[in-house]
Amino acid sequence: DLATALNDRGQVRYLRVEFAAAVQDFTASIECQPGFEVPYYNRGLVRYRLGDFDEAMKDFRKVLELNPQFEDAALSLKQAILDKEEKQKRGY
Repeated sequence: DLATALNDRGQVRYLRVEFAAAVQDFTASIECQPGFEVPYYNRGLVRYRLGDFDEAMKDFRKVLELNPQFEDAALSLKQAILDKEEKQKRGY
């Protein structure tokens, strides 16, 4: 379906380090199918990698709201929280 295709294209763009395009694809996938947790997770990974911890945490929390058993999202959320705290301690 369209949501899966957009998510898959976002994955390819993520691997090509085309982060802005990947976020657009993941967002479009979410808009097509708001209950599909995978593009939220993938978008969260891109946002995390860009250092946008607040937005990444929102995406990871949404994944866990949709699927509480999504272990990678739980781990990614914990890591984003720790990294945000570390960034704040260092003052940047």
